Amino acid sequence: MSAPKPLWTTFVRFLAPLMLSNALQSLFGTVSNVYLGQMIGVDALAAVSAFFPVMFFLFAFVMGLSTGATVLIGQAFGAGEHGRIKIIAGTTLAVGLLLSIPIALIGGLCSRELMMVLATPPDILDQASAYAKVMLLTMPLGFVFLLITAMIRGVGDVLTPLLALALSTAIGLILTPLLIRGTSGLPAAGIISPAWASAIANAATLIVLAIHLLRRKHALAPDAVMMRHLRLNGAVLRNILGIGLPSAIGMMAMAIAELVLLGLVNSFGSNATAAYGAVNQVMGYTQFTAMSISIAVSILGAQAIGGGDRARLDGIVRAGLAFNLVLTGGLVALIYLAPRAVLGIFITDGAVLDLAKGLLYIALWSSVPFGLATVFSGAMRAGGVAFTPMLLSIFAIVVIELPAAVILSRTIGIDGVWAAYPIVFCAMFVLQMGYYLLVWRKRAIRRLI
Repeated sequence: MSAPKPLWTTFVRFLAPLMLSNALQSLFGTVSNVYLGQMIGVDALAAVSAFFPVMFFLFAFVMGLSTGATVLIGQAFGAGEHGRIKIIAGTTLAVGLLLSIPIALIGGLCSRELMMVLATPPDILDQASAYAKVMLLTMPLGFVFLLITAMIRGVGDVLTPLLALALSTAIGLILTPLLIRGTSGLPAAGIISPAWASAIANAATLIVLAIHLLRRKHALAPDAVMMRHLRLNGAVLRNILGIGLPSAIGMMAMAIAELVLLGLVNSFGSNATAAYGAVNQVMGYTQFTAMSISIAVSILGAQAIGGGDRARLDGIVRAGLAFNLVLTGGLVALIYLAPRAVLGIFITDGAVLDLAKGLLYIALWSSVPFGLATVFSGAMRAGGVAFTPMLLSIFAIVVIELPAAVILSRTIGIDGVWAAYPIVFCAMFVLQMGYYLLVWRKRAIRRLI
């Protein structure tokens, strides 16, 4: 009779640190943009905003990789097979490093050409290219940091990643304004300051995190056993990619869509690009809330599947839907109460602020159906099914979002670009829910590890 209470308690205890972690990840980008907008100007904000879809695209595969690894680790942890955890972690880190280093080198050498391909407005091309170069060259540090903190959550430890992110964020927030202004012995770094601050913060935090995990004899400690498994294990890699690759492709499809939308936005000028960046920052908080709930559903669901508890999985999905309505919906409502004050944190130019406010009204509420859709896809991913949810997402993006954005931008202007967000997120919600209820829920579920 008391079964629902432990589930909700477990969900809340897992979700709260996870949401704080994602909020901290957003906080560094937010405050960095505030520093740039207030200390340098709106062109600096526009230049950084121009790189956002590129960063999302490059991180998409690593985020998918971490998703696959986290599900497998969660299933192994739920089944009590702790010896498999470091095999999964070693393979995941090996793949991440093998892919991230070439991307960083090639991207760092071709950053200007990349930003030109994205139709970055000429007045911010130099700044955007400089920022992109540093971000790409230091990206392996970000990849490793993301993978390790994600895998730690797979064993139910959400406190350690939270503390690591708190340390990284604190270092980054202290360094960014110092680098923008310049310090004794160091010249002012200008627009590339947030990129260098992020890299230094990630490196320092990884060292501290490694020491902490070793002292605690944590399941993910980088000890001799982990180092022996820092190689490609074919069987494990297939399972990781079976979940992670569809997830990554789905995120890449969203990133490509963002690149197309950014191209449409850029055609309206640098003011529109700056407004795009500010609105994306605000929507990032609502979407990260939704994604936190999805991650909680996926990890707790994987542990339930590992333990063979199907009824608990159904309860986790119901809890995820309820939390999305209350938390994501509540945050959206709060922002709608004072949109100008929220956007004014990033923007000082009155014309850009008015433009961003109108765009926010159109798109922000769509974070709620987005969150509901990710609960269903997260539950299916916990059971190792990621391919069909990916196809449904890509269908919504290619067939619904992009045509809607192109057609509406030509008929009603920049508002039409933002109208594509609620259209596609509502479509994703209907498609993911339909497949979950009508097909996936009726199938037998087995663990993969």
